[in-house]
Amino acid sequence: MTDTIKIHVLHTGLVKVDKALPFHGLYRNPLAFTGLVRSEANQVTLPVSSYLIEHPKGLVLIDTGWNKLVRTSNWRELGPQVQINTAYLPAGWAIDERLAALGYRPQDLDYVLLSHLHCDHVSGLKHVAAAKHILVSEPEWRVANRLPLVYLPHEWRGVNVQTYRYAQARVGPTGEAYDVFGDDRVLQVHTAGHATGMSATLARGGDGRYVLLAADVGYANRSWEEMLTPGICTNRKAAITSLGWVREMAHDPNCIEALANHNTTTDPHVITLTY
Repeated sequence: MTDTIKIHVLHTGLVKVDKALPFHGLYRNPLAFTGLVRSEANQVTLPVSSYLIEHPKGLVLIDTGWNKLVRTSNWRELGPQVQINTAYLPAGWAIDERLAALGYRPQDLDYVLLSHLHCDHVSGLKHVAAAKHILVSEPEWRVANRLPLVYLPHEWRGVNVQTYRYAQARVGPTGEAYDVFGDDRVLQVHTAGHATGMSATLARGGDGRYVLLAADVGYANRSWEEMLTPGICTNRKAAITSLGWVREMAHDPNCIEALANHNTTTDPHVITLTY
């Protein structure tokens, strides 16, 4: 057993959206995030991140980025959602290609943990369908399969996705989390707001230091510094509560890094924790 936890920050695509989507409240038009009747000048291109965690108890992937299909047709993968998202996937960036570059195959993954089921986080799921366990929170699974205009169920159709239930925990904005290995070192923390069952990933070292992978609690690190919720939210009050929790965690001296999934200044790199 190794004595470290390594977190590989990977870019598994790019997404072009209206700039109101990452930062709600800066624009008066309540539908600005859709890009309707707004010009190309209002579009921004953001990275789509995934994370590979090499843990002494197993290999864990957080989110999957885009499917290779978007290289030839955004419409076939996204349908009407192309109005909101334009997907890009450079050569070598697909999640299975990123894994191969690190010497891994999809079947080597002990867990694929899906922060939530929006398309840019789950589109590449079929590229890693051979993983031993694929998990998402029960409330996210329940909602995602009832809202086909918001979510794209074809992205997980035929994949063996299992669900977990949050347990009471002494962490998170709702005091709920799922302990992946049962050792309090990798937690899926319930961070509702942008999506009902969204989880941020908290990776803890034995010395108390930690890394917080904040999913889409905020689209960028400035989101929690300036308390800017995403344009799309199922519950704005919950989104603000989750942002406040992330901000406090990010400012804690024990925090090595707090990462937003779409932060434009985050480059691929490796973070090491002591197990």
